[in-house]
Amino acid sequence: TLVRRHADGTEESVLPAPWNVRSRVIEYGGHPWAGAVRDGEPLVVFAHFPDQRLYRWEPGAEPVPLTPVSPVGLGLRWAEPVVLPERGEVWCVLEEFTGDGPSDVRRVLAAVPLDGSAAEDRGAVRELTGEKHRFVTGPRLSPDGTRAAWIGWDHPRMPWDGTELIVADVAADGTLTGARTVAGGPEESVPQADWTHDNRLLYASDRTGWWNLYRDGEPVCSRPEEFAGPLWKLGQRWFAPLDGGLIAVLHGKGALRLGVLDPETCEVVDAAGPWSEFGPTVAALGERVVGVGASPQSSYEVVELDTRTGRARVIGAAHSDAVDPAHYPEPEVRTFTGPDGREIHAQVYPPRNPDSAGPAGELPPYVIWAHGGPTGRFPLVLDLEIAYFTSRGIGVAEVNYGGSTGYGREYRNRLRGQWGVVDVEDCAAVARALAEEGVADPRRLAVRGGSAGGWTTAASLTTTDVYACGTVIYPVLDLTGWGTGETHDFESQYLETLIGPRAEVPERYEERSPVTHADRLSAPFLLLQGLDDVICPPVQCERFLARLAGRGVPHAYLTFEGEGHGFRRAETMVRALEAELSLYAQVFGLKTPGIPALELTP
Repeated sequence: TLVRRHADGTEESVLPAPWNVRSRVIEYGGHPWAGAVRDGEPLVVFAHFPDQRLYRWEPGAEPVPLTPVSPVGLGLRWAEPVVLPERGEVWCVLEEFTGDGPSDVRRVLAAVPLDGSAAEDRGAVRELTGEKHRFVTGPRLSPDGTRAAWIGWDHPRMPWDGTELIVADVAADGTLTGARTVAGGPEESVPQADWTHDNRLLYASDRTGWWNLYRDGEPVCSRPEEFAGPLWKLGQRWFAPLDGGLIAVLHGKGALRLGVLDPETCEVVDAAGPWSEFGPTVAALGERVVGVGASPQSSYEVVELDTRTGRARVIGAAHSDAVDPAHYPEPEVRTFTGPDGREIHAQVYPPRNPDSAGPAGELPPYVIWAHGGPTGRFPLVLDLEIAYFTSRGIGVAEVNYGGSTGYGREYRNRLRGQWGVVDVEDCAAVARALAEEGVADPRRLAVRGGSAGGWTTAASLTTTDVYACGTVIYPVLDLTGWGTGETHDFESQYLETLIGPRAEVPERYEERSPVTHADRLSAPFLLLQGLDDVICPPVQCERFLARLAGRGVPHAYLTFEGEGHGFRRAETMVRALEAELSLYAQVFGLKTPGIPALELTP
């Protein structure tokens, strides 16, 4: 829902159900709405999830459609709108399907009339760019309106591998002319660009090995930490220029903090407060900054920073304790040593329950969590799913294995050609280290993960003997299918870097796939899958289970109607967590009163 906060602090949902502000561009989505002020009143343009059309909303009126519905493939989708009342248009990313296949798609920048004249007429949508790039981000207009900047990239690169920052001139009639690449390349990732108040181009680039800031091509405060991250959704924002010349930034190694950077002195002053992690949603107006922050003791909440006073306060979605905070897990940020002496970053959450303790002299079981992506990272925030297990005597270790973001490009590139190897080795190294330290019971170790983490989990269960059981959630299991039409366009060539060029190493795709090694699996496992998942479709699970049939391995396969890639319904989350806990209880010899027993079938 879209929430409006008034000047007096009161809030209202301006788009009540069934309106759903969410875009499906590149399946992971992009910034789905934008606003402007026209005649003293807010004007909002948003993407509605069920039909993916753009709508215009103004106070006191029902939303008005601005774009048509296309009968071709998955239709027309829109993201990153920029509302331009003076031009009578909204500029945005258009994703248009040209056929029924997941890769039958084109993406361009487009201008949509605000008067609704394109609601039934695709021809009334004015395309701003050609199809030079497979993927584009939304336009950023300079304050004087003379230039536009955007980012483009192409298969097989992902946006954290290499992108191009493009600048064009804006003609009087709104057309873009003289487009030229000003930064980026095959081995340089530019995930965000914007304009300063005095029309200078500000962007993030990892050309030095870290995502640092540049202004008109010159470095701003180069240092070995990240000022940006992987562009998984269009419109993510790690920095925002302020009117006075300062820059609101997210920065750090691992967890990203909110601060204000003085580009002249390279000084960064962080917002005071309990927040240890901020999401890539930074926005600024004048000298005020708004972000979304969280901590190990609080969930994500909307935070406003007044850069004139240094005061930060919660202005929306304030955290409230769902349970007694005494049960919240307390993270230990650790760096372990892996194969060849390489560093492995992790967050360890020991069991914690003030009302209960494990049997004297008995080490607790631990579950190793592998994050999705795999180009991603576990945020350092309160996760009640972790608390669900740590409060019941099960420790959790979140492993930011080689390939994770937040630790520089060299760390991120460890996974190139090594997916299913480095991630598996790093998770196993953390598990073994916890056992050797006397922290975890070596006979009661488990592994779990979703999406790419589901891949790492399945690969770990089929290629190592470290774990007694595992939980595999909407996973990638068969590369021979996933990379050839069984997933969406955005990640359809991701494996070219994660595994290697298919034309050169085709055998590696089969050799690395957990489905190929199903016969090696002997540990009990739980498999969870949404039936509407277009990223990791159910056929992957079905193929894996068919290879396992008749081998007598205890397992359960739970599917969920209406769920896609990531569970959203409360009843699904409850069922999945209770099933996972029941698996561990049966394998580790734990008592879980009140939890339905998961039926494991051979």
